[in-house]
Amino acid sequence: MRILVLNCGSSSIKYQLFDFEKDVVMAQGTVAKIGEPASYIRHETASGRIDRKVPILNHVQGLNVVIQYLMDPEHGVIHDPSEISAVGHRVVHGGESFTSSTLITEEVIDKIRECVPLAPLHNPHNLAGIEASRKMFPGIPQVAVFDTSFHQTLPEKAFLYPIPYEFYEKYKVRKYGFHGTSCRYVSQKTAEILRRPISEVKMIVCHLGNGVTVDAIAGGKSVDTSMGLTPVEGLMMGTRSGDVDPGVIYYLSKAANLTLDEIYDILNTKSGLLGISGVSNDMREIIKQADSGNRRCRLAIEMFAYRVSKYIGTCAAVLDGVDVIAFTAGIGENSPLLRSMICEHLDYLGALIDNGKNNSAIGSESEISSGDSRVKVLVVPTDEEKMIAADTMEIASKLAEREALLRAG
Repeated sequence: MRILVLNCGSSSIKYQLFDFEKDVVMAQGTVAKIGEPASYIRHETASGRIDRKVPILNHVQGLNVVIQYLMDPEHGVIHDPSEISAVGHRVVHGGESFTSSTLITEEVIDKIRECVPLAPLHNPHNLAGIEASRKMFPGIPQVAVFDTSFHQTLPEKAFLYPIPYEFYEKYKVRKYGFHGTSCRYVSQKTAEILRRPISEVKMIVCHLGNGVTVDAIAGGKSVDTSMGLTPVEGLMMGTRSGDVDPGVIYYLSKAANLTLDEIYDILNTKSGLLGISGVSNDMREIIKQADSGNRRCRLAIEMFAYRVSKYIGTCAAVLDGVDVIAFTAGIGENSPLLRSMICEHLDYLGALIDNGKNNSAIGSESEISSGDSRVKVLVVPTDEEKMIAADTMEIASKLAEREALLRAG
């Protein structure tokens, strides 16, 4: 079974084509700068990578370009779109409607659309990708995999905010959490590495990238997580502030004469690493500048590590102890410096790292804890696309089985 995975943003389509029989990624790439003069496709297969400028006005055209390159005589991997068995879509917000991945129907699309106010920067573009894909592949199963669904196991005491209960009843104001697909994949992979049933493991997954989530997982279920109603809550990120006193919003509206929309934009796009460093939202560039003596870049690094370690402590308290801490995503997988700085604050947990192991673990599956560490510390590369593909294959396979039974009966 061949599964196409699509992750559609405002001006991009990221894609991967999986062959589950051979357990390989046949092709992957990105269509970028959709609607701009400099739009292009980056397409990669086992034979190499190509980057080409292509005029792309919208997501429908973008998906057409993806199919063209998947079938390209020189750079393609299939001969016809019918070779694709199903399409899996990353959808950021499913609200309380979706506790797991689901087959896309008109009703499902309507419910995703209802969640747009909860994720106005993401869900409209996810929907654009779904609508484009349904036009391109009529009759092929399409599956939605939600970033929020993994966190629907949070207990009420964890997901509710201490504001009037009517706001939850009327407007569903609550913690939803994000990066759930990544956290679910890493939690399953971590249990495999430990060779323990996931039902027996207390773990903390640190998804540290441009977006940041720290997640407490017990028995394979998310029990608390750092992001909230929106991705702004929680940790300091690339451009997002993370937790701030809500009074800051009121104060800035008066002192700086800013509108709510302006403040929301600042908290989303001008804060975090970028806001403190004044240089970049990219941790690699910030580390370079810090090494050259930039004080604010050094401060940004210290604030990031400090806040992650605080959230790990919170998760450890929620779990009443922890067996393993797993670092993942761009910073978590590739920055020995940040992992070391974070773990400096975790001696009380008995989470000790081996500096040699830590320094050599760059983007690879590794244990970096020392021999006398009471808590295992791992680096586990995430693979959200593979998780999306696996869910899509499972749902499409069950659908095919039901249809076969109906035909036989």
